[in-house]
Amino acid sequence: MVTLTQSAQMPTEEETQISKESSRILAAHISHKNHHLKIVEDDGSEQSATIPAAAYRLLVDILTQMSRGNAVTIIPIHAELTTQEAADLINVSRPFLIKQIEAGEIPHHKVGRHRRVRFADLMEYKKNIDTARSKVLDEIVAISEELGLYE
Repeated sequence: MVTLTQSAQMPTEEETQISKESSRILAAHISHKNHHLKIVEDDGSEQSATIPAAAYRLLVDILTQMSRGNAVTIIPIHAELTTQEAADLINVSRPFLIKQIEAGEIPHHKVGRHRRVRFADLMEYKKNIDTARSKVLDEIVAISEELGLYE
């Protein structure tokens, strides 16, 4: 089980620079095959590790985000979130999230008296509202073009 934190730690300037260089080097070797990495310790001892291609791409993505100064949190797809964690993840208030849950927009279940939201369900909700928002914006642009307000 992965423990979720309310706020991920922002990378330091040194970590940002290291991540920038590391992501550049590793990104040049992305493929659909497993990757074999050699780890060299400070004392000169070495070990090899095989990294699945999907995990390697994820590592490159993590380093790329850190190189931009972004904090990164990994959440398993089947994770169950508290309402506060869910609200924080999609950048809405907890009361708004609760209203969406009570309206049946976001599936949930209860653990005792506490609501839990599956990460996958939350991401499906976010995808749906993002799609709806994009559709409305497209309609606004079309209307603006028809009226000659936007060219």
